[in-house]
Amino acid sequence: MQKTLTDRELLDSLEDAVETNLRRHIEVADGWQPHEQVPWSDGRNFAFLGGTDWTPEQSELSDTARLALTVSVLVADNLPSYHRELGKYLRTGAWWRWVGRWTAEENRHEIMIRNYLMLTRAVDPVALERARMAHMTEGFNRAPMHLIDVLATCAFEEAAAAIRHRNTAALGENPIVTSMAEKLAADDELQAEFFAELVSAALDLTPDQAVRAIADRVADFRVPFVELPGGGSSDEALAAAGIYDRANEGELVFKPLLRRWNIFTRTDLTEEGDKARAELALYQ
Repeated sequence: MQKTLTDRELLDSLEDAVETNLRRHIEVADGWQPHEQVPWSDGRNFAFLGGTDWTPEQSELSDTARLALTVSVLVADNLPSYHRELGKYLRTGAWWRWVGRWTAEENRHEIMIRNYLMLTRAVDPVALERARMAHMTEGFNRAPMHLIDVLATCAFEEAAAAIRHRNTAALGENPIVTSMAEKLAADDELQAEFFAELVSAALDLTPDQAVRAIADRVADFRVPFVELPGGGSSDEALAAAGIYDRANEGELVFKPLLRRWNIFTRTDLTEEGDKARAELALYQ
């Protein structure tokens, strides 16, 4: 029977892997600048400063692109909640430096998208601000999880975000939106890589415990979602627009990571690990 490790033991045992993967992440990450992606010359004042307020005909984005970017900025705007959720588990050493790096990258996403939406008058700024206030006031809280559960959840969430942004880029809306979405997706993929590498390290350290955590997190996985200004949830709207459909999560999110972790070919599991693995058979 394998030993079940406490979160404290896991934090200590995996810290070298965190340090190694943080260095790799920083070395390969694209240091793009959010201010360089925004067409500042398109901006003009709103009525408060003597200009004109927003009207629907000012938006030049398609409904699908407008929806995708609105969801992305609202999700990113709730960064303080996500930072808190990660920080309460990883507030130590190299782990905490990773939380800081991840937070800075996610904040960069929010800055770029929101500036673009406001400058190009792509969305109603009043409706967006009201939605942002409501979304952040409600906040984001997860049920308490153990460390490997946190890592697996984050790997799944970042993989899902990358899919959403790759599909936004594939719309070919305009060169700026395509470039922004591709940069977001590339960041998401590198973040998913970081979390996936740590899950791999945990699997080598305590296979049964890690597979159990992965199976539990697949069973209750749900990407962050928002209530939209015009009504309805982002889940439904993004699925209808072909940007992200939860019905495809098994094929696009779970299967690639389960293959990466060699879940179905591992020979180091005991009966407990095999039981957890059997719960994942649908994604083999």
